[in-house]
Amino acid sequence: MRIPYYQVNAFTSQNFAGNPAGVCLLDEWLSNDLLQKIAAENDLSETAFLVKRYGFYDLRWMTPTTEVDLCGHATLAAAYVLFFEKGLESDRIAFQTLSGRLSASRSAQHVELDFPSRPPQVCPPPKDLVEGLGAKPVEVLKARDYLAVFESAAEVAALNPDMKLLAALDCLGTIVTAPGKEVDFVSRFFAPKVGVPEDPVTGSAHSSLIPFWSSRLGKTELQASQISQRGGSLSCRLLGHRVGIGGQAVVYCRGELELR
Repeated sequence: MRIPYYQVNAFTSQNFAGNPAGVCLLDEWLSNDLLQKIAAENDLSETAFLVKRYGFYDLRWMTPTTEVDLCGHATLAAAYVLFFEKGLESDRIAFQTLSGRLSASRSAQHVELDFPSRPPQVCPPPKDLVEGLGAKPVEVLKARDYLAVFESAAEVAALNPDMKLLAALDCLGTIVTAPGKEVDFVSRFFAPKVGVPEDPVTGSAHSSLIPFWSSRLGKTELQASQISQRGGSLSCRLLGHRVGIGGQAVVYCRGELELR
């Protein structure tokens, strides 16, 4: 069996930056065990698996260790492949996922994802969160993930978390964020529980970051930067109960997976 495969760097316009995602184009679903083995073999933070249906695509995302309910960069990577590699004529793609119906639209080389908004709620800071980050945030909130707010981008950049403590938290991952200088806000994302110690650029985290910073800054259009080692840039919009998460992408490799 041969599976068309692409590796795409998302939320960047150049290679060796952004967040790399695998994109597998399937005729029909393989077993969950085989999908997970492929994701583990790829050893990227996420691999996207797509099956074409009538008028939309089924889409699933897997880390090297587990399936996740929402992933932004691998969705952008999948949309980029369909738009610019497979020659999809439409400027909009619909996906059916564990998080319901999502969509992606293109304008020139820019792709915007239509994702659910997940506003975080203020909560007491867990002991393992503060100790795991090695620094006390000014505020802690929670939606799917914990959101730890710091005063400056320098504080966020300086964090060197204890991944064992963060993996023990009752959430998928931990977002850390602060106001930016050249952008509206910066962030980093840690998800050791699902095999991703630090994710280079995390679209799904912006389902919480966008409503949070939109409320704090009093604006519905924002520019964001994820300040991981690879780094990435995102254009963000608050759309009522939805968010728009936009960026560019670049294909790093094209080929096939051969399964025997």
